[in-house]
Amino acid sequence: MAKENNNPKPSGELEEQTKRLTRWTKYLLDAMFYLGIVATASLPVSIHWIGSHYLPALLKNYQEVVIIYFVLGVSAVKLIWELRRIFQTVLNEDCFVMENVVSLRKMGNWSFFIAGMSVVRSIVYATIAMAVVILVFLIAGMFSKVLALVFEQAVRYKEENDLTV
Repeated sequence: MAKENNNPKPSGELEEQTKRLTRWTKYLLDAMFYLGIVATASLPVSIHWIGSHYLPALLKNYQEVVIIYFVLGVSAVKLIWELRRIFQTVLNEDCFVMENVVSLRKMGNWSFFIAGMSVVRSIVYATIAMAVVILVFLIAGMFSKVLALVFEQAVRYKEENDLTV
């Protein structure tokens, strides 16, 4: 019977992998942020095109759909903005700060808002997928709020520890 090699990776290699993963995640968030701005800004044209070619139901409530998706788009961009701010502190290796607590609270608020607007969107154009979106953003909102409490406690511990040194 062969033995598994459970030796952990050397500390330097693990740190480098962590930094690489964090940087790539930051790049992904940056791309999502800028593409989200473009997608939101192009909604009047893109909804008209999609409605004309694939989903004529979108054109029946064109103005409402544009407004709802615009509000959802701006909300998603704001949520990603806060997440990018948090990732910047991770890259700076100083993530237990009150600014991240504030960002996590805002992310929770934006997530709940997106869930609520998705309910409104379902009134105009209901799909099964929208129920999933609502559930995902409700869970994300709750997770963000709980994580904000955890980070707040970690910041307090860090500040107390900094005072004792």
